[in-house]
Amino acid sequence: MAHDFPLFGDFSDSSAGGSDELSREAVLAAVEARLLSTFGEPTGRAGVTFLGADRIEVLRFGPDADGLVRYATLGMAAAPMTDPGAMVADPVRGPRVELVLTVRGGRDDVLRTLATFAATPQVEGLIVAPGASLDLGQPLWPGAPFTSVLTAEPGGLVPDLDLADPADPVRFLPLLPMTPNEAAFKRVQGAEALQERWLRHGTDLRDPQRRGVSLDG
Repeated sequence: MAHDFPLFGDFSDSSAGGSDELSREAVLAAVEARLLSTFGEPTGRAGVTFLGADRIEVLRFGPDADGLVRYATLGMAAAPMTDPGAMVADPVRGPRVELVLTVRGGRDDVLRTLATFAATPQVEGLIVAPGASLDLGQPLWPGAPFTSVLTAEPGGLVPDLDLADPADPVRFLPLLPMTPNEAAFKRVQGAEALQERWLRHGTDLRDPQRRGVSLDG
């Protein structure tokens, strides 16, 4: 229940409207329904509004039987992301995503970080896709050894959500926290090389205090 999540509430800096199948309200209702059908009822939620951007919510699910807590954004997929080089933004066609972070034991202070990442397409005009890096420039939460995340391939955790034609489906991108050294390695060697290192070393990417993977050799 939301009252069990005292950090969560409305942290707005500064809200939005429609009614057909591809309106903001309809798309976000469908996104929330997909999240609930996957993870169950949320154990907390909050909203953040950044200047010049629509409201982003973050839902918390869990902990589950394994102690895993999942944080999912809600609001990023309300409109398609637009190529910053496009002359005119298409209000219907284009990639739509939401972000999902899994942390063992939970770290509720990650709320604003996730909302910041989710607002990036609106604020900075960027397209967030698998293999991209999102860099906060500071710890993802107080005391975290990570300052950025790698966006992983969708479909494994939350199935894609089809929308009415001609809109693209909503894809749910897992976020994989990276230490500064891992982020630097990824910039040079690429996302696949970093993920191969994690796999080779059996890295638990859900551990909120894990050490950086060995990048030598």
